[in-house]
Amino acid sequence: MAENLIINGGNKQERYETLLPQLQALTAGETDAVANMANVAAALKQTFGFFWVGFYVVKEETLVLAPFQGPLACTRIRYGKGVCGTAWKEARTIVVPDVEQFPGHIACSSDSRSEIVVPILRKGTVVAVLDIDSDHLNAFDETDAEYLEKLCAGLPI
Repeated sequence: MAENLIINGGNKQERYETLLPQLQALTAGETDAVANMANVAAALKQTFGFFWVGFYVVKEETLVLAPFQGPLACTRIRYGKGVCGTAWKEARTIVVPDVEQFPGHIACSSDSRSEIVVPILRKGTVVAVLDIDSDHLNAFDETDAEYLEKLCAGLPI
């Protein structure tokens, strides 16, 4: 199954529409959250070529780095800090066209230029966030938000 996750061509929406059912099938029978996050991060990076794709999980009052694809990352992010901490605090997706314009942005890499963070909620509580960075400005839009929210809502973690 995993080798079939390479999606060439098509616009962004078409790639999401092809990838999401494949990821849902891949993760549906797996109960291990780490395995599911690892495969999702790899598939998103491979499909879209994002600079960094990964997860942070809530542990007490901190987001702790979980499976990711890309360069080294910040290990812990406090509640309400940076884009990830703000998405956690506000329990909403945040799209940042230019990270240098986001107050309190945490620069884990100086190559990151834009970002989207999607909270993963279970029973109304944020349990993790999906964080995706691009090395281009304005890389994310409502299409990304819509499909990544669908992915996160159904992700067994």
